[in-house]
Amino acid sequence: MQVKTAQAKQAQVKQAAQVKKAAQVKKAAASRGEHGNPVNGWVKPVDDYTLSASYAQAGARWAHKHSGQDFAVPTGTPVHAAHAGTVVEAGWGGAYGNNIVIKHDTGRYTQYAHLSAFKAQVGQKVNVGQQIALSGNTGNSSGPHLHFEVRNTPIYGSAIEPVHYLQTKGINL
Repeated sequence: MQVKTAQAKQAQVKQAAQVKKAAQVKKAAASRGEHGNPVNGWVKPVDDYTLSASYAQAGARWAHKHSGQDFAVPTGTPVHAAHAGTVVEAGWGGAYGNNIVIKHDTGRYTQYAHLSAFKAQVGQKVNVGQQIALSGNTGNSSGPHLHFEVRNTPIYGSAIEPVHYLQTKGINL
């Protein structure tokens, strides 16, 4: 009888530890701004990535310095709107390949480039964390990834440092 009681207590302790661990994982995900857990209305554009080419990095692939942050992910990875807004561009963008640009109520724009498929269209209002595309390897790309920019206008040349900008919103990459 005492053996069953001890085993039952051990099972309860184990279950409580699992529940606590799950809560910690969920809280950690929320603090990281993964697509299902916005922080201050912002999320990371992709989950499970490796940061590759950074903003202002020099390189032979770019006419000027690199204008965004690259997230190395496999082709077909879901891409999420980093903040709510309206899609103002969705189509071929030359060196950017298939790309989407979203205008936000902050007056800023975010761009998502080298996409393999679109899940949003021009004029569509999107919510924070909503899937807008699938990552790809289109345009001037050295391999599958998401190229992410934050801009002051919808056109090339107005990009600002995206990692720092997301950090000011509480998103750490």
